[in-house]
Amino acid sequence: MAVVYAYVTVPSEAEAMRIGRVLVEERLAAGVNILPGMRSIYRWQGRVEEAAEAVLIAKTRADRFTELSARVRALHPYELPCITALRVEAGDAGYLDWIRQESAATGQPSGRPG
Repeated sequence: MAVVYAYVTVPSEAEAMRIGRVLVEERLAAGVNILPGMRSIYRWQGRVEEAAEAVLIAKTRADRFTELSARVRALHPYELPCITALRVEAGDAGYLDWIRQESAATGQPSGRPG
């Protein structure tokens, strides 16, 4: 089973923490990384905008991405949130197995940290 990193931008570190906790508690992600302090420049509704944001990177199985994306949309304050999947091509076998196990719908906890 392939592993993906879901890259999500949010308006604040607090929002990233709230959404990330839900994803992990609901086993949609094995773990998340939160990168606060990002600055974004983007075009929205015909104007160039700037905003302070945070990045949430959720580690999950590729077959859970659609469900994870839907859950993020339900929790996210933006009208059109950035939610993308980046396929993991290679990595430590044990670590990737941990992601697969911890983000499985009925997986058993492995005890390994994220």
